[in-house]
Amino acid sequence: MSVSAVQSSLHTEVRALLKEMNSRCTSQKGWIRWSLEKKLEVDPSCSVSLICVLVKELERKLKKMHKTQSHVHVIPILHTLYYSIIQSDSTIPRSLYQRVHECLMRLLILPRPHSAVVLSTLSSVQTEMTTPGSLHQRRVIAEQNLKSKNFTLQEKVFVLADPDVFTAQLEATVRTYLEVSGLLRDTPTAMKKNLMLRVMQKGLGTACRSSTLAQALQALDDQMVEKRFEEVVRAVERSVKHGAGGCATYLNGLQHIQRDMLTAATEGVCSARTDDYQQRHEETFLQDLSPPSSEVTEEDCGSVCSRMLSFPQISFLLWTDEEDLWNLLADFSLSSGSRSSVDEDKKDKRDGSEDGGTKRRLKESDLGDTLQPLVKNPSIAISRRNACKKRNPGDKLRLMREKMEMLPGSRRVLRDDRRCLTARVVVMGDDRVLGRLSRVLLSIRQRESKRLILTKKLNLELYYVPVVDVEPQPRSPDGPCQDEGRLSLAGLLGRVDPWYNSNINSLRATISNLARKHTNHRESESDQNLFLLDTLCYYLRCGTQPVNLPMYSVKMTRCGSDASSVVEDVFVSHLEADMPEFRHLKEKFPKEPSSRRKKSTVIVHGAVVSVSYTETSLSKRRVVRGEARMACGVVITSEPAAVTTGEDFLWVRFDNINLGDNKKIRTQNLRIRTMEDRTLCVCLDRDSRRTYTDVQRIDVSPCLDPGCSLRSRLNVSNEREPPLSKYLNNVLSLPINTFSGVTP
Repeated sequence: MSVSAVQSSLHTEVRALLKEMNSRCTSQKGWIRWSLEKKLEVDPSCSVSLICVLVKELERKLKKMHKTQSHVHVIPILHTLYYSIIQSDSTIPRSLYQRVHECLMRLLILPRPHSAVVLSTLSSVQTEMTTPGSLHQRRVIAEQNLKSKNFTLQEKVFVLADPDVFTAQLEATVRTYLEVSGLLRDTPTAMKKNLMLRVMQKGLGTACRSSTLAQALQALDDQMVEKRFEEVVRAVERSVKHGAGGCATYLNGLQHIQRDMLTAATEGVCSARTDDYQQRHEETFLQDLSPPSSEVTEEDCGSVCSRMLSFPQISFLLWTDEEDLWNLLADFSLSSGSRSSVDEDKKDKRDGSEDGGTKRRLKESDLGDTLQPLVKNPSIAISRRNACKKRNPGDKLRLMREKMEMLPGSRRVLRDDRRCLTARVVVMGDDRVLGRLSRVLLSIRQRESKRLILTKKLNLELYYVPVVDVEPQPRSPDGPCQDEGRLSLAGLLGRVDPWYNSNINSLRATISNLARKHTNHRESESDQNLFLLDTLCYYLRCGTQPVNLPMYSVKMTRCGSDASSVVEDVFVSHLEADMPEFRHLKEKFPKEPSSRRKKSTVIVHGAVVSVSYTETSLSKRRVVRGEARMACGVVITSEPAAVTTGEDFLWVRFDNINLGDNKKIRTQNLRIRTMEDRTLCVCLDRDSRRTYTDVQRIDVSPCLDPGCSLRSRLNVSNEREPPLSKYLNNVLSLPINTFSGVTP
């Protein structure tokens, strides 16, 4: 096909891709994007044509910047543009880069969060302009955990599935479709050869002797591959560090590396012992390895390297114990052989002389009492004298700095430059799994506030793939939780980010269809449906903008006067409480729509509860109110600022004696106390596993970040709060990565 015909075909697909975002049908969403990915993998050379089409679309959007809908369509164009650049194995013309750069510079005037995605794409384009091949190389090294002294970033993907949602058949099916990534990955040596060849092709262009260079790479032994690989990585990282000023040095370095490899291959052939059969092939090989002439054949410039971005290593497991996530992160942090970890371990050993006699007999013992599950033999655990360890002053501000970097629009790449490890945690389930994730996040922050273990070594990125039960579970008679509306947070993320709705929310139907099929575990790789795996990888690579879901702390006082009667927990979406003796009355509520419920005359008796709260309004005024209400239950739902474009707040609704007069309360702080010796049954995030009975009092407030309360953490009377602490929002939120994020 001609170039114009290819661009016309791609233009039709891109327009269909943008039109798909407005479609209400979710069963087939995401397939157009996937088909474009497959085209780039089969023929990476068409990436130049696709970039031309995307630039034309951006230029069209620039003419309609006053329309909000055009802002929404910018997001998929930007991510498709990034994917086209990183997948291309041929040199992209500098004139085309200039057009892309000009469009992105003009798009920076868009409101947030769109401008944050534009800025991230612009940074990637500028890096690729000055250092061709760097984006692909960095991505593969990090995802595949390839060892390199000059680029030490490493990533690992953990997929945690909620056992209450995943049946045995669904678990086996999804595990098969995700863990096939390990079968499709090359060996580390093959990956390094492909990376070197791809960088040479993109950097040198027509000056790259692709065919002869590929033969030279195949002839290298493992030790020489490591040496040459380090030379290429060093050249890339130096060029990225120096920016546009290092481009000429970078290209000269690649030419020097290519010449050395071809010369070494020539000398190896000349010195080898040959027989008649080898003699005939030596002449042909020496011709290929001769110095490059002014005329380069089309075959020699062709792409001979791997045509796809390798799948990352994915660990899939059922999330049966909340402690599993901490253990996975700690194991990843300890097992990595990063230079920073070694330096910090040496520093900890030096601090051990001031630690009052701490004996470190295991590497895991650096984690102290916070990682008990990893200590296999109690007899060789930490033994400590009665003394206090001197705290590192630099640790005091690290958690607060981490808090600032979690804000939307922050330069998250700086985090990667400082810490070499990135753990990408994907949770699969409904609102319940996000509720569990919020509890674990709070637990991690509490442990880190006592002693930094994970924060100084790795970045934690959170992703969410909504999955529902294939067959709805019956309602439990012992708790107030309802089965309906368990994907409220997935719907919220879909409204905030339509591109997330098109690609990730639509996976619910795909996963359900997979569960209905009887997968043959012995079927060939070519028959495997890679749509789920490809979509997850796309989400991990392009979903870099967080949506912060507010977390709320709830303190429940049970019957009894001892301290153990007070239970503290957190929720992120929903709290429901009712009185067991009046539970049967709730089922008599009319099922009509809310517009008709006001006319109902059904009388429902309940009990008196005391309510005190701080009422919030759109003007951000705070009014403290207290009242007594007749109710048989209460429902509290979260309204994040992501959809209110204001601030986070809670809607509180009481199941009242008169439904027509029952108005909602808008608040952030709430206290409910039962009267007449009544008790409540409380369920958090619609999770029956998090049900509390015999509750007499509920206190709800925004969850505070333990890492931002340094004075209480240090417990030192003369310790002064850092100057920035009073300007920092100390509320803890659950950052779920999406494609666009939201305005803070």
